[in-house]
Formats: sequence, C-alpha cells, structure tokens
Amino acid sequence: MTVDGKLVRDRIPEIIRASGAEPVTYIADETEYRQRLRDKLREETAEACAADPSDLPGELADVLEVVHALAAAHGLTPARLEEIRAAKSAARGAFTARTVWTGNRP
Repeated sequence: MTVDGKLVRDRIPEIIRASGAEPVTYIADETEYRQRLRDKLREETAEACAADPSDLPGELADVLEVVHALAAAHGLTPARLEEIRAAKSAARGAFTARTVWTGNRP
C-alpha cells in the first residue's frame, strides 16, 4: 500500500475536474480499500468529535457513510448491521440513559 493519498468520495475526481484541475487517482485493491476505509473512519470520527454543534450533523453523516462502506467491504448490508446493533442494544443497552461508569467498589 502506498503511503500517499487518501480515500475520497466517488465524485471528488469529477468535482476537481469541474474546477479546472486534473486529479491523479488510482483504484485501491480490496486489502488497501479496507485499510483506507479504517483510516477514513478515524479521520471522520476525529472531525465529528471536534465539530461545532452546527457542523455535527454533516460530520455524523460522513461517519455513517464510511461505516456503511466499511460494512459493505466486509459483506454486511446496512440491514444486517442494524440487526447486529439492535441485538447488542437489547443485550447490553444503548447510550440513552447517559450512564457514566467510574469503576467498582472494593
């Protein structure tokens, strides 16, 4: 895998061309694609964590886009991913109660 470049959305080369520049791109193989999706997930998650409240919806949408692509790259449909999420939520709960764990009493 090269260390240069980053995974971009499918239409980015087209958008760059429309601006008058010529992008240099290549198509990643499956192994590189999966790794670059993980890298992109870290990038998008960091952006979401740093986002102002007004920018958060767009950043969360970017995270979700990457999650869906990473799931698909591993053979998971959005429906199957949701089934897994719902099962974990049923078994362990969600994050809606705002519970913060600080450890166990001795």
